[in-house]
Amino acid sequence: MSSTCLTIDLDQLALNWHLFKEAYEQKGSDKTIGAVVKADAYGLGAKPVVRRLWHEGCRLFFVAHACEGVVVSQTINSSVAAIYVFHGCRPGQEELFLKHRLIPVLNSFDDVQRWVGFAKRSGYSRAGLHVDTGMNRLGFSKPGFQELCSASDLLDWIDIGLIMTHLVHADEPGAGVNIQQKHSFNELIGLFPPSLAQVPLSMANSAGVLNGADYHYDVARVGIGLYGGNPFSGQLNPFQPVMTLESEILQINELAVGQSVSYGASWRAQRPSRIATLAIGYADGLLRHSGQFGHVAINGQLAPIIGRVTMDLTMVDITNIDGAAVKVGDRAEIIGKTITVDDLAAAADTICYEVLTNFGRQSNSNRVKRVYIG
Repeated sequence: MSSTCLTIDLDQLALNWHLFKEAYEQKGSDKTIGAVVKADAYGLGAKPVVRRLWHEGCRLFFVAHACEGVVVSQTINSSVAAIYVFHGCRPGQEELFLKHRLIPVLNSFDDVQRWVGFAKRSGYSRAGLHVDTGMNRLGFSKPGFQELCSASDLLDWIDIGLIMTHLVHADEPGAGVNIQQKHSFNELIGLFPPSLAQVPLSMANSAGVLNGADYHYDVARVGIGLYGGNPFSGQLNPFQPVMTLESEILQINELAVGQSVSYGASWRAQRPSRIATLAIGYADGLLRHSGQFGHVAINGQLAPIIGRVTMDLTMVDITNIDGAAVKVGDRAEIIGKTITVDDLAAAADTICYEVLTNFGRQSNSNRVKRVYIG
């Protein structure tokens, strides 16, 4: 019964998936592409997204937390798929990883030692390694990786399926830091024992896939592009929009010159104005800062957001739209064919990742209805 509806087009998701496959896997028969489905598939819903990607042939998934990996494992055939957990296996989670066949990404020497101890007890030893080449977030430092490479007694106990690093500036292909990271990654990989020289390597995220073969290595981890966000700064988006967000017009008010709208009276009518009140606010995921520069679309025409976005309601100026074309009960597009998720992110002075995950969190409540098509 919600007045606000988030629609996810799984056919468009599949199209984006195949765009990535064409751009990456054609470069070599040994290339593999995996889907990043952390944060509830960037807010679009992990279960239906994973099911559709599985149907399209995806067998490699990446999540942040073990609990997210469990959702993936319960959605598809985890005995066939590989489900990597970026945060690794935290103390006490070992049996959970074994039960659901999750693969920890080990980020430190301590992680390795704990995982080896569990592997000796259980016989389950699958893992990935994360090498830090400039993000300074998670992953082995250069000294830590050097220590690991010299510890053959530990490495012998781990079935390493992937060695990965993460690009700092993938959204700007020409950034010098990307080249520095590639050199650092190659240098560190050169330290690995010859017996493990064939372990698959991974550097490319969504933007990295399209940055060229220098960043491809063996495995790509694609995220934001799958969901229709633009992985690049200042370039056209090559991917199809996946989500549409619409909200109902609850009321239309006629304002005289000088009358104000919303808290703080930060907006005042400079002319006789028609204002539509929408059934969406920051409690539904619309970032409060959107009120300064954001727009919605009504019947394909832009209407600026005015005044402050409130908890449950948002006001827009429809004065320039034909009065007969807008009525109470009509729906306004917040994100869709006219306004992209990147447009809304720019208006809110943020990134499309935050916009997607913010609306996704709220669509798990009863305030925003989530609908799947395709």
